[in-house]
Amino acid sequence: MTHSEKTRITIYGCGPDEAAQFRELAPSFGVLPVITDTAVSEASSELASGSRCISISHKTPVTPATLHALRAAGVRYISTRSIGYNHIDVEYAGSLGILVENVSYSPDSVADYTLMLILMAVRGAKSIVRRTDAHDYRLSEVRGRELRDLTVGVVGTGRIGAAVLDRLRGFGCRILAHDTRPTDRPDTAVEYVLLDELLRQSDLVTLHALLTTATHHLLDRQRLARMKDGALIINTGRGGLIETEALVDELESGRLGGAALDVVEGEEGVFYADCRNRPIASKALLRLQELPNALITPHTAYFTDRALRDTVENSFINCLTFESGNQYG
Repeated sequence: MTHSEKTRITIYGCGPDEAAQFRELAPSFGVLPVITDTAVSEASSELASGSRCISISHKTPVTPATLHALRAAGVRYISTRSIGYNHIDVEYAGSLGILVENVSYSPDSVADYTLMLILMAVRGAKSIVRRTDAHDYRLSEVRGRELRDLTVGVVGTGRIGAAVLDRLRGFGCRILAHDTRPTDRPDTAVEYVLLDELLRQSDLVTLHALLTTATHHLLDRQRLARMKDGALIINTGRGGLIETEALVDELESGRLGGAALDVVEGEEGVFYADCRNRPIASKALLRLQELPNALITPHTAYFTDRALRDTVENSFINCLTFESGNQYG
């Protein structure tokens, strides 16, 4: 097959690992990939010339001006290498004649990481590691807890939330769940309840909802105040699910027991960058990192070998399905 017969797809914001995967898999899909580490933007839209389909990273917000420039360059389809859409106005893109779709990847990547954060939060791992790094080998003044003694609330039971539920069953804890579309699978180990009831009863709450206008600040100041004293919060979904300033207040006061966050409001331009020698504008993020009961990681839960390969494969599949005219079925 010649280059002229191959489907041309421009792939924006591509890191070295992703680029290697795209190049390795492209021949088997009959794709000519145009790979750049440059983020998608109005200025970089010309790189998409000749590509009806593009693939973008979740790391960069896509502005209306960028969408207009992409439309002018001939783009009709955007595949975002993420499950969430919050970095792009899907409806506005649609009004310009551009279809936007996400990709699926192994839910186990985020589910495994979520369980790691849960266990680290329950055992106060951040303080333990910090003390050990400082050669203080005494036992902590605060004992850890065991999951089987706790009630765990899972907010959002899509593919990732369901994978978290599967893992939690093995720990013998009481499991509550909340979803706007609860599963109809019979499951005696999981009790679906209203969100406020879940917050009232849970010792630990883990978030797996998509970020939309309806779920922005799902845990706002009022809902955080309804949580049990000493409760823990885990977030591997999106930072905007939590009203961060309110969370900081609850943690600083000691009313909430702790938080383990892989995503934080204001992470854009900070996470995935080397900020050792530059100021960070988000005071809330800096304060969270100072707190001994708040563990922050840089939006890395999804980053596994298998999930990366799934993302690349499904980016190609999405684009080729669109090109074939079968994007709706």
